[in-house]
Amino acid sequence: MVVTVRSLGLNGISGYEVSVECFLSGGLPAFDVVGLPDTAVREARERVRAAIKNCGAKYPVSRITVNLAPAGQKKEGTIYDLPIFVGLMAAAGELPPLPPDAAFVGELSLTGALRRVNGILPMALEARRAGIQQLFVPMENAAEATLAGDLTVYGVPTVQALVNHLSGRASLMPAPVWEPEEEENTLPDFRDVMGQENVKRALEIAAAGGHNLLMIGFPGAGKSMLAKRLPSILPDLSREEALEASAIWSVAGMTDASHPLLTRRPFRSPHHTASAAALSGGGPLLRPGEISLAHNGVLFLDELPEFHRDVLETLRQPLEDGEITVARASGTLHLPARFQLICAMNPCRCGWHGHPSGRCTCSDRDVEKYVERISGPLLDRIDLHVSVPTVEYEAMRRRETPESSADVKRRADAARAIQMRRFAGTDIPCNAQMTPAQIGLYCKLDAAGDALMENAFARMGLTARSHDRILRVARTIADLDGQENISPVHLAEAIQYRNTDILNG
Repeated sequence: MVVTVRSLGLNGISGYEVSVECFLSGGLPAFDVVGLPDTAVREARERVRAAIKNCGAKYPVSRITVNLAPAGQKKEGTIYDLPIFVGLMAAAGELPPLPPDAAFVGELSLTGALRRVNGILPMALEARRAGIQQLFVPMENAAEATLAGDLTVYGVPTVQALVNHLSGRASLMPAPVWEPEEEENTLPDFRDVMGQENVKRALEIAAAGGHNLLMIGFPGAGKSMLAKRLPSILPDLSREEALEASAIWSVAGMTDASHPLLTRRPFRSPHHTASAAALSGGGPLLRPGEISLAHNGVLFLDELPEFHRDVLETLRQPLEDGEITVARASGTLHLPARFQLICAMNPCRCGWHGHPSGRCTCSDRDVEKYVERISGPLLDRIDLHVSVPTVEYEAMRRRETPESSADVKRRADAARAIQMRRFAGTDIPCNAQMTPAQIGLYCKLDAAGDALMENAFARMGLTARSHDRILRVARTIADLDGQENISPVHLAEAIQYRNTDILNG
């Protein structure tokens, strides 16, 4: 007879339903798995065989064929161990007919215990969309699966417990819906930073509008220190944003069983030796890269010119589209990548070009070669360019406490609330993501502002892209001031953040 068990699979970071069809027939004993299984899926037969014997059940001595449908979709990983086990037990008459609204996902150990698997959240979300009502997963994955909502999730410790539940001998308890506990704010605070008020202002604007930012300054000026404090002033994650980011982290195996939902915006800081594949994603198993792990959060690139040129160029398309398409011989993967890019760099290779001490050892050509590692198209996609000067001794010894992140966050949250009302009913979350049509609607200039913009366009050699980005920044500055219209003062401040001359000292 043929028994069909509902299960789920992963295609990139999206789940899809899989039907596990188990067929027992006469002939010499054999165990075949078909439906484009990889090595891990084919090895499931050994884990299933040991688990059946170790739970006290009788292993069927017959020709076993397991088909994973849709058969044209490649199946990867150990997530099909549990549905294959259930299918064989039901086909052998060891289990009663299975509930039609139940699905099974999990990896088996040889003893019959279930082990945690990656990607449970996107699979649970697909189970809900497919009308599945009961989802059986390993115990360590139960809390994560409940985040999908509208599902009865059972955490299964062992196959023996599952057999008892399906046979009606001893029921498993549904897992309670996981809710985040109130966490103490342990993020680095702006009150630790002495001086650098101009950079703090730029970071406040970046947080309020979701803008990209580049900091150029001497070693030890505080660029990395300031960047690491940006998450403390960013708006809180919405439920939808948290689920999107958590699903990506779940596929990458980076979620914590005790805290399966991201409650703070991701902050990713890859080393400058990272490869293009590490940043964009892909690899043999087509997994998300750093720019997708930073989705709805921050991607911080320290020592920007030290990254390989091909690595930096992979950022250009995601910065425009908010997603990346990874095409490999093994398949094509579409990944979300709506992140906020924060970069830091020195003015030259030795780091001291333009410093009053005169300690720079680089020639003018060395400085040019260092800066030329960053392409013009990439710079054009960064909204704010900020100079980070050396902190003066008087600022370091200052007695008064600088403004805290909580105070700055209140202003950024107020500006973001204005944007939420402005873009209600659209998929635009902030000013940095405005479309050209929305720029024309919400970034209108008066006569003085138009004259100022025209002069800056001609004097600074702006492109159409940088023109629009200046208007987006000006709109955010006006929102921080609580003003409905962009004034010349707001526009002038936005223009000064596009001064690329600071790249040449």
